[in-house]
Amino acid sequence: RPTDRPTDRPTRPTERDPTDRTSIAAETPRAKKIPINRSIMSSLPPALDFADAEEETLKKWTEEETFKTQDKLGRERGDEEFTFYDGPPFATGLPHYGHILAGTIKDVVTRHAVMSGKRVERRAGWDCHGLPVEYEIDQKLNITHRDQVLEMGIDKYNNTCRSIVTRYTKEWEQTVNRLGRWIDFENDYKTMDPTFMESVWWVFKTLFEKNLVYQGYKVMPFSTACATPLSNFEAGLNYKDVRDPAVVVDFPIKDDPDGAAFIAWTTTPWTLPSNIALCVHPEMEYVRVLDKKSEKIYVLAKARLPQLYPAMTKKKWKPSKAAELYEIKSTHKGSELVGKRYTPIFDFFDDGSPESEGYWRVISDTYVTDDAGTGIVHQAPAFGEDDYRVCLAHKVITKGKDLPCPVDSNGCFTEKVPPVKGQHVKKADETLIKLIKDAGRLVQKDQLDHSYPFCWRSDTPLIYKAVPSWFVKVEEIRDKIVANNNKTYWVPNAVKEGRFHNWLVDARDWAVSRNRFWGTPIPIWASEDMEEVVCIGSVEELYELSGVRVTDLHRETVDDIPIPSKKNPGTVLKRIDEVFDCWFESGSMPYAQQHYPFENKERFEKGFPADFIAEGLDQTRGWFYTLMVLATALFDEPAFKNLIVNGLVLAGDGKKMSKRLKNYPDPNLVITKYGADALRLYLINSPVVRAESLKFQESGVLGVVKEVFLPLYNAFRFFAQNLERWESHGSKFVPNVEVVKAATNPTDVWITAATQGLIKYVRGEMAAYRLYTVMPALVRFVGQLTNWYVRLNRDRLKGMEGEGEAAESEAERALQVLYDVLLSVSVLMAPFTPFVTEYFYQHLRKMQPSYPDRLNGGGSSNPVMPGKSDSVHFLPLPAYDEGRINEEAVEAFEALQAVVEQGRNAREKRNISLRTPVKAVVVVLRNPGSHVVDGLEGPLKSYVLSELNAWDFSVVPKENEHDWVKLSLMPDFAKLGRKLGKKMGAVKKAITGLSHEDAVACLERGHLEVEGVTIDAKTEMTSKLAFSKEGERWEATSSQEGDVVVAVDCDQDEAILSAGKSRELVNHVQQLRKGAGLDLRDVVEVFFHEEGAGGGMGPTEDAVSRNVPLFEAKFKGSVPVPRQYAPSWSVELRSDEVDVGGSKVTVSICRPVVAGRDGLDDSAKSYLATVDPTKIKEGDVLSFKVDGKEYDLREGTDFWTSALAKLRAEKALAWL
Repeated sequence: RPTDRPTDRPTRPTERDPTDRTSIAAETPRAKKIPINRSIMSSLPPALDFADAEEETLKKWTEEETFKTQDKLGRERGDEEFTFYDGPPFATGLPHYGHILAGTIKDVVTRHAVMSGKRVERRAGWDCHGLPVEYEIDQKLNITHRDQVLEMGIDKYNNTCRSIVTRYTKEWEQTVNRLGRWIDFENDYKTMDPTFMESVWWVFKTLFEKNLVYQGYKVMPFSTACATPLSNFEAGLNYKDVRDPAVVVDFPIKDDPDGAAFIAWTTTPWTLPSNIALCVHPEMEYVRVLDKKSEKIYVLAKARLPQLYPAMTKKKWKPSKAAELYEIKSTHKGSELVGKRYTPIFDFFDDGSPESEGYWRVISDTYVTDDAGTGIVHQAPAFGEDDYRVCLAHKVITKGKDLPCPVDSNGCFTEKVPPVKGQHVKKADETLIKLIKDAGRLVQKDQLDHSYPFCWRSDTPLIYKAVPSWFVKVEEIRDKIVANNNKTYWVPNAVKEGRFHNWLVDARDWAVSRNRFWGTPIPIWASEDMEEVVCIGSVEELYELSGVRVTDLHRETVDDIPIPSKKNPGTVLKRIDEVFDCWFESGSMPYAQQHYPFENKERFEKGFPADFIAEGLDQTRGWFYTLMVLATALFDEPAFKNLIVNGLVLAGDGKKMSKRLKNYPDPNLVITKYGADALRLYLINSPVVRAESLKFQESGVLGVVKEVFLPLYNAFRFFAQNLERWESHGSKFVPNVEVVKAATNPTDVWITAATQGLIKYVRGEMAAYRLYTVMPALVRFVGQLTNWYVRLNRDRLKGMEGEGEAAESEAERALQVLYDVLLSVSVLMAPFTPFVTEYFYQHLRKMQPSYPDRLNGGGSSNPVMPGKSDSVHFLPLPAYDEGRINEEAVEAFEALQAVVEQGRNAREKRNISLRTPVKAVVVVLRNPGSHVVDGLEGPLKSYVLSELNAWDFSVVPKENEHDWVKLSLMPDFAKLGRKLGKKMGAVKKAITGLSHEDAVACLERGHLEVEGVTIDAKTEMTSKLAFSKEGERWEATSSQEGDVVVAVDCDQDEAILSAGKSRELVNHVQQLRKGAGLDLRDVVEVFFHEEGAGGGMGPTEDAVSRNVPLFEAKFKGSVPVPRQYAPSWSVELRSDEVDVGGSKVTVSICRPVVAGRDGLDDSAKSYLATVDPTKIKEGDVLSFKVDGKEYDLREGTDFWTSALAKLRAEKALAWL
């Protein structure tokens, strides 16, 4: 018996803060909690700041050298090497989303390769030479002409260039590391390293010795801002829509009796001073036409009369109107015009020289078209590739002789054209047009909107200009390049077989020389007349031929080194002026980064071609192309085996991202705000990994956090909470895969099967480099885990499914399954989201038996295993267990999800709250497997009932389907259009008019005969189920595919309505518990007061009375009772006025206290107020003395352990 306590006066229990979670727990008996040194919950905040957690992980990786350790473990194991080439970026600017995207793709694939048992060398590289650097220095030093560089000295200029090439490498390293990309910056390569440059020399000499190099005079895309020619693929990198002047000018025919003139159209008036010929198509029909307005006779292609008379292109044009505009005098074939001479517009090149004698005559070629202009093309061979070719063929110009070219390397007119001397060609257009007009030679002036190439570096318009260059003979090996491309695997394949293939089959010889300074010098030493040429392939060879040993290969070092002539003793060979195009260097990267063939020869040859590369779509005409050309020329092999092409990341408005416009958020700020994993997942789970464009939206990154990471973290934290709750009873959780394999709970079987299926799928798709299919599957699985498995098993994980040991055993099984899934998914997703998976792993590893083995260096040693290993990234990817892949279980659960989704839609159509039960749910499935029906009507039925808050559920047997649905068939018009022709209408009518039974029979038969035509039911028809039951009782919806129809019985009687109110009351109580900060083990008493109930039974009490078992199940045997029955000493923890079925109800949750019989005096009541009801057993007697008066109160007679127990004992409420 309790000891008598001294009481001088009546006492009341101490009032406690209702939000204090210890207020109940301190008085609730629990099993003794064992100390758990591996506690997870203490380090799991309610809301995780993912970006801050990533910073902590990054710090851990840095301190423990995790990246280096991963590589070390692979070397120790002797893992097979996986070769990866990282295209070198320029470090003269900061990384943008394009770099981040490509870097993420590379990181995902290489991390996945390592975790698949490969060893991957991941070296950072830097593109140091070329236009990007020189252009910046020219801007900085205000250099506008190459002569200024020669005046200051190439050595000073190059040293200035050298000073900025690594300006942003630290910023790059910081951003790349923060992104979670593992790449070796300590062992990086630079294209300006002497070892790299020497390998580039070797590449060129090898091509030279194979006779694949020549010097030529060729019209090429030319950057006037950078004063250098560009290759054709560089010219294709930056097209823009522009508006240019378009003029038609006349060229009077010499000695023509009628004073006729040829007319030609051009969008480059600045080329007219260099005109030396006109070109016609030999087979095209040309006319001499009298222009009625000017009374002049013009010669042009007949098909191009609309150029002169735009009215001919209008809808209202009638041929009869032609006589008002013109009169055709005669018709001629183009070949008849060849040889005729004309008067040039300008006479700047009419100098009487022998070369000019062949100028200003008509020539012919089939490249002339009749789709624009006049059918006569003016020829300026210094500025047009076709012009040069055709003029050379007709001997208007002579190979090797100077061309009429009055434009310097900066795109300005020379003194040869005095009226526009010193003007840039594009700015000279208007002046020249005015001169032409003043001379009476301007026939037409207009504006043309068209796509025009711009310099990819300076963003200025290119011109085409004839320059002497060194070329690689791409055309000679073009077929081999195409064949080698066919050996490669691209994702997506359409880029390989479309854009890239088309570029290759039309590939031209590649101009690899640049008239610049900061680059790898072309290693050719030659005599002045170019009769003696020596190509150097190494530093050693240069020493042997010159006697000079060098440690650097830039121009300031090698330009002045002479090589004695072998043909003409006493004379010397000098190095030519040009340097390599930087694309030649990046294309040489596979060899030069390893200083091949001077070092690493065996290793390189073993790993070539590379297993994998990745870059953006713009590199189809850049790095991908140069890699393929050089690898074919050197080894007749492709440079790579597998390639992922990503699309472009655009600003949110669809425009190109622009620092000037500030139309995109700073990547570093986005990472700081949401975390790198969120940005990574947003990018690689988008169309951009299919080589499509992505309009970047910051809200999309936030969406990843909210829709993927937060639910996953909450599921993980929920697991940890319930693990700790389960262990608090004295047990220790030890992961056991055998328990998982033996699971029989249908949700366990499903999630386990789905996990193993996911592992199998990801492995297969990653082997095919299809990130665009992998990421949606991973994201979808996270939704399945959090929205379905965890939600359906909340009570089970809490130990609330069943009673006592059975409930805890069930909880352990669920914990085992959830742990297995969380660990598997953490390892599987590690290559994609390296930070959050590391975070989860560091907590999950503590459960593993091998966890203590991490000590004394064990965590960074082989063999690797979960628990022992210090990083998730040391572990191998999980292998799928074929025995746990259960397609039937997955299919049945997918059917459950479809039923639930459509059932909820049906409820919403009738505005029936999920808290209000429905009597029945009926489903019709299109040709379900027996395992699906057995699952839905067997182990999964309870979940359907619970999810849809239904009292009954059934799948309609096939023989009864016609009572519920109608099967509709529809012809596939896209497939049947040609086949049926005019019969389509009759066939459609026949098919859509089939009854349900006939449609079913048609599908079973597999075909239908209509109008003498056999229609295949599987491939040439579509089918759909539609609800057909009449009346208001049922509400139905069907899936988009029309293969699932769910009908809900909407008939609501008093039993249904009261059950709905009870659900509402339960929800309000749960919210009060949450607000009071209670946990699952905290027991409370629930009381309610309903306005307007008076002394009788109100609607809420009526609802409770009808659903007592529901409350007993939810509240561990407790049932809400009217507030009037609460003991006067009850301590209210939380109270709120809520709406229950339209009634205002005050609901209170109170700390459990004993309840005394009516009639007890105040002293007895005061004592009972201090008694802990959990320590009272049935029949206990409390003996005590207050103010000298002795009391003996018996449980069950004088007091009870709760107000509910008292009410039941005294039968005060009939419904209890």
